[in-house]
Amino acid sequence: MTRTDRQILHIALPSIVSNITVPLLGLIDVSIVGHLGAASYIGAIAVGGMLFNMIYWLFGFLRMGTGGLTAQAYGRHDLQEVTRILLRSLSISLLLALALLILQYPVRSLAFMLMDASEEVRKLATLYFHICIWGAPATLGLYSFSGWFIGMQNSRFPMFIAITQNIVNIVASLLFVFVFGMKVEGVALGTLIAQYAGLFMAYLLWLRYYRPLRKYISRKQLFTHDAMKRLFQVNRDIFLRTLCLVAVTVFFTSTGAAFGDVVLAVNTLLMQLFTLFSYIMDGFAYAGEALTGKYIGAGNRQELQRTIRHLFGWGIALSLAFTLLYGIGGKEFLGLLTNEQSVISASGDYFYWVLAIPLAGFAAFLLDGICIGAASTNIMLKAMVVASGSFFLIYYSLHNVLHNHALWLGFIVYLALRGIMQALLLNSSSLRTAR
Repeated sequence: MTRTDRQILHIALPSIVSNITVPLLGLIDVSIVGHLGAASYIGAIAVGGMLFNMIYWLFGFLRMGTGGLTAQAYGRHDLQEVTRILLRSLSISLLLALALLILQYPVRSLAFMLMDASEEVRKLATLYFHICIWGAPATLGLYSFSGWFIGMQNSRFPMFIAITQNIVNIVASLLFVFVFGMKVEGVALGTLIAQYAGLFMAYLLWLRYYRPLRKYISRKQLFTHDAMKRLFQVNRDIFLRTLCLVAVTVFFTSTGAAFGDVVLAVNTLLMQLFTLFSYIMDGFAYAGEALTGKYIGAGNRQELQRTIRHLFGWGIALSLAFTLLYGIGGKEFLGLLTNEQSVISASGDYFYWVLAIPLAGFAAFLLDGICIGAASTNIMLKAMVVASGSFFLIYYSLHNVLHNHALWLGFIVYLALRGIMQALLLNSSSLRTAR
């Protein structure tokens, strides 16, 4: 194994573990309330969890923008700027969190207008929401810390933090629910405590391992016009790109429901296979982000090109492996998720779309990371606009003939176009800072 491969895996593997632990927080909450004897409890956690996923998903630019800019400063060995980037990102995180806290009632009302839930579920989900929303400063602050750690070529700390959060969440939620007799509010408090435990751990890790950077903490040049302009430009592009991504994802789910409960269930289960693949590829995207930024900052074009070649080598190998894996055992995996024969039987009509996902989508993940590391976020946005527009165009042109197959065709084209467009746009001029 080459040095470049070792560098990629050093960042990718801990990131994959972190990604896999993310859905565990919601799964733990659902499993705990699932033993309380009322379906409304599960519904409340599901609705509340989905709401927070959507909100925090939109603020993912805090992690991505911070990671790319930090990696470039790290490559330049500019420790002052490395420190300032973290402080800027944390300041923006705090401001956005305060805005969410102040606007929590209209945000909750708007979100519930878009959800079809019973009165009991709404009541319990409201309780869950107004407790967990106080975790916004911790969650958004962790986005800044995680992006910064990855930019510093350190994906182990986000992994340690994610594992700690899950342990704290399990212990606290079980204590509140089964010892103190609390229900939905106990699960919400457990989640809230886990979020702040993660933030506290991030701060302690920073103090312990990055102590020398404290001497660079200063207001001087912290919020200069040029630095803030660049930060907001990067974050704006990623935010708008995420809006497009959310639009495609929500439309895929809601439109699938219009074809009936069985098709909705099939789409939901098949998308779990895409989600599993995305967790793996996101780890390599993080590696691409960190290493691309470092080598651009260092002006090392030779290492940059070598890293990109090796990343695509891993991407092709993994996409072929997943295609083979899904072809051999994908249907058996669906059998683990449901024993409903009508759903398993109907999945056969759409399963070949899943086989196309790895090869169609791997480039999009890797190039997302490369673009973030290069701070070429405008390329990500342009590619996403074209890809998402194509998704909707294909669906509305063909849905009367292909029905649910039009959704899947549009989704596969959308994945492929993201990679193709980024590859076309990300030419040598986009990486001219690497010499």
